[in-house]
Amino acid sequence: MTESDEKGAFQADIPANAVEEALRSVEKIAKGGGEEAEAPPAQAEGEPPVAVEVEPAPDPAALAREVEGLKAQVELSTAKGRETMEKLRETHERLLRATADLENYKKRAAKEREEVQKFGVEKVMKDLLPVIDGLDRALAAAPAEGPLAEGVRLVRASLEQALAKHGLVGFSALGETFDPALHEALMQVPTADKPAGTVVLEHARGFKLHERLVRPAMVGVAVEPAPPPST
Repeated sequence: MTESDEKGAFQADIPANAVEEALRSVEKIAKGGGEEAEAPPAQAEGEPPVAVEVEPAPDPAALAREVEGLKAQVELSTAKGRETMEKLRETHERLLRATADLENYKKRAAKEREEVQKFGVEKVMKDLLPVIDGLDRALAAAPAEGPLAEGVRLVRASLEQALAKHGLVGFSALGETFDPALHEALMQVPTADKPAGTVVLEHARGFKLHERLVRPAMVGVAVEPAPPPST
């Protein structure tokens, strides 16, 4: 070899085992497409052996104890969950009952308030009824066309209009069939002019306060006259 050839040449010392390992790698890549993981390199001759630690097999008794402990914890958690759900259910039911009681109380309070507004003046109205009765008796005794009767009639009309604003309304029972819910019979009147049970006399009119009876009409009721004595 000339001196110029020695200058352009490259020479390297490559171990034989490295070349073999490279060839094996190329063959694996060509066969498997490089997808399979490469096997760990073979231990070179003369290298010390690698120590591999092997974990000891678990104790079956210890595993059983651990499993039992986990089961006990799960059962305890389940029992506590049931207890909590039961308490929540009871609390929910108590709240529902309390809400229902509150709604019922509100309804009762509203009804009582309405009753007070409607009938709180009932006692005063009852005290004024004798005054109205006195005016009615005065009209019955006075001449129908006289100025006194006209004045009394105007006073009574004004009074009844004022009382009607608070719900007090009078009613007459003359000519109607006797109704014990609205009339109070003071006497029986034997007569053949009206059917038995008909109101033929009225001593005092009846009055209602917001459709509630305050005083029944004081009346006389027709009955069949007694048969004539036989001769």
